[in-house]
Amino acid sequence: MGQPELASGKVGRSRIVAWALWDCGSTGLNAIVATFVFSVYLTSSVGVGISGSTTPASWLGRAGALAGLTVALLAPLVGVWVESPHRRRVALSVLTCLAVALTCAMFFIHDRPGYLWAGLVLLGATAACGDLASVPYNAMLRQLSTPATAGRISGLGWASGYLGNVVLLMVIYVGFISGSGSGPDAVRGLLRLPLHDGLYVRVAMLAAALWLAVLGLPLLLVAHRLPAPTEVYQPASMLGGYRKLWNEISAEWRRDRNLVYFLGASALFRDGLSAIFAFGAVLGVNAYGVTPATVLIFGVAASVVAAIGAILGGSIDHRVGSKPVIVASLAAIVTVTVTLMVLSGPVAFWTCGLLLALFIGPSQSSARALLLHMVKDGREGVAFGLYTMTGRAVAFVAPWLFSVFVDGFGAVRAGLGGIAVVLIAGLLAMLVVRVPPRHGAAVAEQS
Repeated sequence: MGQPELASGKVGRSRIVAWALWDCGSTGLNAIVATFVFSVYLTSSVGVGISGSTTPASWLGRAGALAGLTVALLAPLVGVWVESPHRRRVALSVLTCLAVALTCAMFFIHDRPGYLWAGLVLLGATAACGDLASVPYNAMLRQLSTPATAGRISGLGWASGYLGNVVLLMVIYVGFISGSGSGPDAVRGLLRLPLHDGLYVRVAMLAAALWLAVLGLPLLLVAHRLPAPTEVYQPASMLGGYRKLWNEISAEWRRDRNLVYFLGASALFRDGLSAIFAFGAVLGVNAYGVTPATVLIFGVAASVVAAIGAILGGSIDHRVGSKPVIVASLAAIVTVTVTLMVLSGPVAFWTCGLLLALFIGPSQSSARALLLHMVKDGREGVAFGLYTMTGRAVAFVAPWLFSVFVDGFGAVRAGLGGIAVVLIAGLLAMLVVRVPPRHGAAVAEQS
């Protein structure tokens, strides 16, 4: 297979920075919309008093499941379509603009029960756009790196995403959310925005949309100047995408099933890692005596530690390879998770939680880098489409096992056992994944 053009030259640092800035904007936006602010606003304020027996939180879960199903269906198609570097820029631009527009539309979700459904639609659609945008975005990593530098650049992207979490969380909290009081004249944040009708949250969504627009723009402007693979492929049309995708999967399965094994293994352990983020605040408040306000501060601290871990993991990946980093990180995460189950109190939560954050960054970053090493040049779009789809296909497993363990043992902290089961399954599956020779050669060449 032909090597990318950049294999014979260097990509300017400004283009790598532009690529990392998009991750910074997208990850920060997701933290505000899906985790800390808008989702909480919908379930604890807007949806209060809706008719029927189904709770707002349950409706939120259903919206997330529908968004996940949408991504699972569309991600492979998008992946095939963005085999062309030009199409990567087009797809990333469209999906980024949609995410910005949908987040801006959240300003119109007033604090009344009738707005819950529109809010859930906007939340689910924004999440789907973000996940689908990761397909062309991740595929651009090939245009920015060589096999020897992919781990470090991937780690930079993850670290930038965690930094986006920290900065945007602090901006939103200080400027829009901080404060107390619930009267008609209550205000929030340094901007002293009214609590009435959820205006403080609605304006915060405009700030979050601006965050992605500003940080995503540099990559959209320079994407057309990124080096392209020297081997030319005839891209598939959108209508022929699924047929081409099936041909790709069938051919890879007959030739070498190793990539399929990795996709399955990574889907499992990524689901477990996502569950740690999803249920971390619930565990802290309900099982370890951490206050809701302190959990937000913990989220900032955990993002900083995860960013440090991603950078360190990228450097180690460069020296020893991606698979050892993934396996070691998962083993550490499982150990800390099981340890946390038998401890109690805020100190234990902070200590173990920050240790988990330290190892989550390297495992995520090296998984992306290893996939890049395993695929054929010019087939990054297909591979990352499958990567996203398989992750979404099993996204229900860890949350389901979390609830099974909680119900079975009658304790919230027991849910960690369900998450640990998924992580262990992913770790065991990773042990049978073979590292491609070119990855090992590239590492040895640079040592």
